[in-house]
Amino acid sequence: MKKMIFVIMAMFFLCSCGERAADSGVSLSEQTPEQLGIVTEDRYIPLNYEVQKAVWFTMMDWEDILYNKTEEEFTENISALLDKIKDMGLNTLYLHIRAYGDAYYNSKLFPKGQYFTGEYDPLAVTIAQAHDRGISVHGWINPLRCGTDKDMQSMEGSCTIKKWYVTERDSYICKVGDRWYLNPAHEEVRRLIADGAREIAENYDIDGLNIDDYFYPTTDESFDDDEFAGSGRDDRAEWRRENTDLMVKGIYDAVKSVDDNILFGISPQGNMDTDVNILYADVHKWCGSKGYCDYIAPQLYYGFRNEALPFEPALDSWIEECTAVKLVAGICTYKIGKEDKWAGSGMDEWINDTHIPSREAQRALDSGVGVAVYSIASLFDKSIEEEQQALREVLVNEE
Repeated sequence: MKKMIFVIMAMFFLCSCGERAADSGVSLSEQTPEQLGIVTEDRYIPLNYEVQKAVWFTMMDWEDILYNKTEEEFTENISALLDKIKDMGLNTLYLHIRAYGDAYYNSKLFPKGQYFTGEYDPLAVTIAQAHDRGISVHGWINPLRCGTDKDMQSMEGSCTIKKWYVTERDSYICKVGDRWYLNPAHEEVRRLIADGAREIAENYDIDGLNIDDYFYPTTDESFDDDEFAGSGRDDRAEWRRENTDLMVKGIYDAVKSVDDNILFGISPQGNMDTDVNILYADVHKWCGSKGYCDYIAPQLYYGFRNEALPFEPALDSWIEECTAVKLVAGICTYKIGKEDKWAGSGMDEWINDTHIPSREAQRALDSGVGVAVYSIASLFDKSIEEEQQALREVLVNEE
């Protein structure tokens, strides 16, 4: 009875603190980290924000702070980075923990990532340090993308993906270009992906899980000819979208089976037509239906003058689409000072205007939409310090 009362009190407090409640008038800065991520006697209650202000930490970012580092060195490195994130006014970290069928956490299903060289657990350390600072952590995984032949050959032999590489090539796992991808047409593949999501949710005080735009890697029919032939269907595109739906639904259900408060988000490409017809990702369904995800964070890496898809019309179309889930606008800093070769007449916009990200963040936040910045390396690059400060002012002022 005492435990039940404690949990009820914790849940009451959770609903009333910080920015978690939509009608809250209490500033996040007035809350201590301990008040934000609550640990009851038997479980952790995830920390998430009404309006996300996130940053993507990529697999490549592990190299400098983790590779061949002691636990003390890594803790110092990740703590310094989290301090910079906090100072920027950001409240959420999308942390890349599985990029190529590998893991930057202790897993029984997937082998260690190439930069995970120590015996300590980098995900556990990162989560603890982030929560001390009131930062929400969403584990970012690529469900289907695996490694090159070299990667697969050196992979630990007892893991399921390696076994499939040996025995189920061109079936459960297929090669596109120089890389291997899992085939979501198979129930066994989707089950492994769901089990991987559940493993993370069960073993870590994670606040969310996120997948990005690596869905079907090709439109080539040879990728799944045998599976499609055996499906009895006559519309391959529709069938592939249904397979992706099943995979996404499996991840969502796996996470929610552990804790309904853990968020599941998807970061598709910003062009909906590409998502639906090239990647076979039915973003219309996911945005307008319950049970697939909690938020969508499309990669709107476009300038205001992009000839094919300018930022503001793209953002507005996603706002209109998201009737059942929250929206987080993905913006980027890596294009600053560079030619945007796919932008047509707007190809020089990022060279002539170095303040595009801060303007886009302001536009999104003014619309009641969250923001996610890609990526942490480019955000804190010394070459964009002026825009970094401008973006910081937007993010901090919106607390």
